[in-house]
Amino acid sequence: MNEFLIGLLILCAYFITCATIGIICRKMLKIPDELFRKILHFVLLGSLFVFIYAYNTWWISVLTCLSIILIAYPILYLFERFKSFSAFMTERKKGEIRNSLILVFLMFAIVISVCWGVIADKVLALVIIYSWGFGDAFAALIGTKYGKHKLYKKKSAEGTIAMFLTAFITVTTILLIHNIIPWYGSLISALFVSIAVSIIELYTPNGLDTITCPFGSMLTLIPIVIIFGGLL
Repeated sequence: MNEFLIGLLILCAYFITCATIGIICRKMLKIPDELFRKILHFVLLGSLFVFIYAYNTWWISVLTCLSIILIAYPILYLFERFKSFSAFMTERKKGEIRNSLILVFLMFAIVISVCWGVIADKVLALVIIYSWGFGDAFAALIGTKYGKHKLYKKKSAEGTIAMFLTAFITVTTILLIHNIIPWYGSLISALFVSIAVSIIELYTPNGLDTITCPFGSMLTLIPIVIIFGGLL
């Protein structure tokens, strides 16, 4: 119980701090809407470190993910009644932030359960989620500003390339730092994961890449890591 409460308090402190800084920056600086949306995206990604390193028990970490949904959902629902909130949060449609929060923390819970709970390697959760998270953020930023060559609907070649490169660098860096598998295995893993998440992100509609990309990354990465002896 203490582990759950301490972790929850750390998360609340993290989100309150980020929200305070975000409000100040949003008021004082003319941050473009798309950039601010991705800042919120990175805030959510940053919370994964708390779920991974503030807990010693995987299922308590997962329980906290689900608790955050139960706590934050009604709060956001109430705030969405004010038009100024949606404008401030740059929502494209009503309920976008609230629904995105459910998908993100549900995805956190599933990936942590598989990586930490089933195969006992919580670092892989970082690799899997960040291969999507960082890649998706830079794909949106680059695609929005420089995307001139459309590949599928509104998604561009420039955004997809940004997704691939960012995912490749992210996966390679985390695997090399933690020395889970040999360096050449890290590069091969990064290559295949980057290809997978780039293709999945390109064809996934309506923000559902929050689920499809991490799952695709997980199904691609885990077998390769096993082949290179990383989970033996």
